[in-house]
Amino acid sequence: MAGLLLLLLGACLLLPGTGAISFYLPADSKKCLKEEIHKDVLVTGDYEVAELPGSITHLKVTDSAGHILFSKEEAKKGRFAFTTDDYEVYEVCFENVMSPDAVRAPDQLIILNVKHGVEAKNYEDLAKAEKLKPLEVELRRLEDLSDSLVKDFTYMKKREEEMRDTNESTSLRVLYFSMFSMFCLVALATWQVVYLRRFFKAKKLIE
Repeated sequence: MAGLLLLLLGACLLLPGTGAISFYLPADSKKCLKEEIHKDVLVTGDYEVAELPGSITHLKVTDSAGHILFSKEEAKKGRFAFTTDDYEVYEVCFENVMSPDAVRAPDQLIILNVKHGVEAKNYEDLAKAEKLKPLEVELRRLEDLSDSLVKDFTYMKKREEEMRDTNESTSLRVLYFSMFSMFCLVALATWQVVYLRRFFKAKKLIE
C-alpha cells in the first residue's frame, strides 16, 4: 500500500502544473484554443476579459461537431464547466467585436485558465460535503488520479492496437497488390511472346 502511494505521489509530481494563459486579441478578430480531451472528463475554465470602450467580446465553447457547450455574449469575467461526451477536440473561442462608431482600441487582454480531470474537481467542497479529513481528501484525489492514469493507459493501448491492425491491414493489401502486379506483368509478357511468335510465323520470319 505504501509503495502504491509513493508511486501515485511521484505521478502527481511528474504532472505539469496548470496555470492561466494570457493573450492579446486585436479588434474585430477571433482566436480559438483547441485541446483533445478523453470521454467523461470534467472540464472547467475561468476567464477574464479586460474592458475596453467600444469593444465587446463573445465567448463560445464547442466540440469538433460544432455543438455549443457554453456560450456567453459580452463576456467579462466568469467560469464555464462541462463534461465531455466523447474523445474529441474541444475549442474555446474568443471574438472581439468593435462598435461601428467606436475609435479603434488597443488589443484586448484575455486571461484563461482551463482545467480538466482531477485538476478540475473541487476537493475542498467535497471534503465539506462528505466531512472528510485532510488525509482522506488526499487519498480520494490520488484515487481519482490513478483512475485517470489507468484510463489514459487503456486508451493508449487501444490506439496502439488500432494502429497495429491498420499497419497489418495495409501490409496485407500491399502484398496482394504486389502479387496482382506481378501476375499482370507475367501475363502481359507471356501474351507478348505468343503474339510476336504468331506474327513472325505469319510473316514467315521463323518456322
